[in-house]
Amino acid sequence: MNVHDLPLLNAILNGSSALCLLGGFYFIRRHEFRSHRACMIAALVCSTIFLTSYLIYHANVGSVPFPGVGGVRALYFAILISHTLLAAAVPPLAIITLVRALRARFRKHRSIARWTLPIWLYVSVTGVVIYLMLYRIYTPA
Repeated sequence: MNVHDLPLLNAILNGSSALCLLGGFYFIRRHEFRSHRACMIAALVCSTIFLTSYLIYHANVGSVPFPGVGGVRALYFAILISHTLLAAAVPPLAIITLVRALRARFRKHRSIARWTLPIWLYVSVTGVVIYLMLYRIYTPA
């Protein structure tokens, strides 16, 4: 594996994180607390590995420009900007949510998890979309 393989790895990690988050949501709705906890810890691990890989990739490659034009370019940047702004919120939200759960402050955990989950899920899914648009779907006209 070399540095140019990292975008695919990052997309896989983002997709895995999204699936773990959905699993965690499913299990908490069924009151299956151990399964919920396992899914949420797995989501955190996937996201942490993603962040490390993302930083390594961009430290070595730099910024990758989007080659699209017109409407697809506007769509790409709308997704990228919202993704980037919300991605900055995920680490502190996830840490606060995790700490509250580990300290058995479940009422407070639940109140912030209602914000953390949709934001984190959006960031994970749009991370895959950005990868697809930047590295796989776009073909120059």
